[in-house]
Amino acid sequence: MKHALITGGSGVIGSNLSDALLERGYEVTVIDNLLTGRIQNIEHNLENPKFHLIHDTILNEPLMDELIKSASVVYHLAAAVGVKHIVNDPLQGILINVKGSEIVFAHAFKYWKRVVFASTSEIYGRSTDIPFKEDGLRVLGPTHVDRWSYSTSKALDEHLAFAYHHKGLPVSIVRYFNAYGPRIDESGYGSVVANFISQAFRGEPLTVHGDGQQTRCFTFVGDTVRGTIATGEHKAAIGQAFNIGNNKEITILELAERIKKLTGTTADIKFIPYEKAYGKSYQDTRRRVPDVSKAQEMLGFRAEVDLDDGLARTIAWAREHYEVN
Repeated sequence: MKHALITGGSGVIGSNLSDALLERGYEVTVIDNLLTGRIQNIEHNLENPKFHLIHDTILNEPLMDELIKSASVVYHLAAAVGVKHIVNDPLQGILINVKGSEIVFAHAFKYWKRVVFASTSEIYGRSTDIPFKEDGLRVLGPTHVDRWSYSTSKALDEHLAFAYHHKGLPVSIVRYFNAYGPRIDESGYGSVVANFISQAFRGEPLTVHGDGQQTRCFTFVGDTVRGTIATGEHKAAIGQAFNIGNNKEITILELAERIKKLTGTTADIKFIPYEKAYGKSYQDTRRRVPDVSKAQEMLGFRAEVDLDDGLARTIAWAREHYEVN
């Protein structure tokens, strides 16, 4: 039986990944400190004898040594995530992302374990070379702007991954593009969609930062999970990085309008300056669009769920799990 270790497995992507791997016959161990993840995301698996939850941090090196030794594949998703968290405490974000990943890679190397490392579209920074290709240039802002500490920490993690691969470690990298879907949380991953849905349910104005013309590509979490598993199971993926995302671009204002329509809210859309939302130490990227051809060619992966369908599924889930009105 294959045994997958998922770090950060109670988050949006990690919990859905757990479900998918269990369905594929894996034994699954999740380690999560539950700071941004939620026990509610995985509690349905707690009675499953093939599922194991370890409530601890990936910075616990002796524990990580034990867990990695017993795994056949490691999906390393644990990280400090969410713009608010990064801007409010950049030091903690850097330490968790870099120290945690170094521990994971070092012990995976010790026992020669397959690793899939979850990176981010933030890697590309402010690049205007659209669509982003995996070997494209990274363009960042100044180091005193805390926003870029997340991109830099994840890039350093990628450098570690490639460095260990050069020494023989079977490791792959997935760069996620705005995953959303069931289990999104306003304080964690998928926060843009989660915020809009929560505000719509409460009849509050949907708050759009800046002028709303910045664009993103939103990927339904089921597609994100499929791409992640494909990366972990294809031998050709070893030593490679892949954009895992939907390449359909939409402005944040258009996203707010879609969610207004799908939820039936009559609330207004309210524009908020970035500085008011995140403080002065913040800069944004205007467009973020993946080139997905490499994942299609090497993994046979492409996103299948369109935005309206994915949002409808997410809103249906939220109606059952959010406090509506």
